[in-house]
Parts: sequence; structure tokens; C-alpha cells
Amino acid sequence: VQLVESGGGLVQAGGSLRLSCATSGRTFSLLNVMGWFRQAPGKEREFVAAISRSGGNTYSSDSVKGRFTISRDNAKNTVYLQMNSLKPEDTAVYYCAARFGSLMSTRQASYDFWGQGTQVTISS
Repeated sequence: VQLVESGGGLVQAGGSLRLSCATSGRTFSLLNVMGWFRQAPGKEREFVAAISRSGGNTYSSDSVKGRFTISRDNAKNTVYLQMNSLKPEDTAVYYCAARFGSLMSTRQASYDFWGQGTQVTISS
């Protein structure tokens, strides 16, 4: 299973970015919960947001709640992370993750597949 992230880049504080995570159609149909994690320099990887298979259930960390929105388009085999009101502390490598299980999870160990990551840098 290959997850490919895109959309990272350098933006000023207060700006927006939209990350995408794509996989093949046959694979995407097998995946249930999709999530985004991030890892800032010198810090551990942390949970950002997750979304259920139907897209009807989402969960975000407190640090991004109200600013980031996770969504998925099953017809396009893609998960998105819309990031608004970006702050310098949002600077990190962002990873897409997927799991076969249907329960929402914030734990890295719960996810079966990971992308390579995309760099997001927010300047002050």
C-alpha cells in the first residue's frame, strides 16, 4: 500500500495550505480510518486528525481544532487536510496514515500504512 502526500510548502503565518494524500483506487477501498500526523524538529510525531471511512466522523487534536479540517473524497481515493490560520509552531513534516480497522485512533501504532511525509514550513 502506497500513500503519497503532496501540498506542503512554505507560507507565512496566518496563511493556508491544503495537503493531499492519495493512493490507488483498489487500495483505498480497503482502508477505513485515515489520519494525519506531524513531526516537528526535535519532537516526537504527534496526532493531528483522523477521519472515518464514510467521512462522517472526524477527530482533531486540540492544537489544531478550529483551524485544520480533515476530509476525504472516496471517489478520488484521496484524503485532505485543509490548514488555515497557520502558525510557526505548525512547522513540521506531515504524514498521512491509514488503517484497516474501523475505530478512530490517535495512536501511531494503530495505523498500518504511512506515507513518506511532506514538509510544511510557516514563517513568522
